[in-house]
Amino acid sequence: MKKQGFTLIELMVVVVIIGILAAVAVPKLFGMIAKSKASEVGPAAGTYVKLQQAYFSESNQYGGWTLIGYTAPGSGEETTNFWFSSSGLDASQTTADAVELAWTADNKAKLNDCAISTKGAGVWKVSLTAVADGKDAYETDVTGNACLALTPTFKNIGK
Repeated sequence: MKKQGFTLIELMVVVVIIGILAAVAVPKLFGMIAKSKASEVGPAAGTYVKLQQAYFSESNQYGGWTLIGYTAPGSGEETTNFWFSSSGLDASQTTADAVELAWTADNKAKLNDCAISTKGAGVWKVSLTAVADGKDAYETDVTGNACLALTPTFKNIGK
């Protein structure tokens, strides 16, 4: 009677190959998880910019979050990995005068090499220098190269 099966050497080779694949795949997996968490920052900032531009075209003034209809992700019951905040105007204020408005996002958790930031620090920031004649200028900034690597297209928002 002929016995069939795998030898110990064949099994060990398979285990070594699986170990090598796991050693390569696990760090890539964590990198993709951090990138997917950071992917909410770009659309949130883009929505803010578009709503601010639409509000200005309708009323010829800039408004706070409530007036322009902006709701930051996580404002309701949904969870988010970021704190979103603004400066320059209160939620229901408007202005047609020159003012600097800012939308910021800060990560609540460490995302790969992008360290945890404090609320209001502005790791991801969109600044609007608003002038009365409607010639607004949006500037974007990301603090730290590790955070920029997670959101490489963030610098193009508002342009």
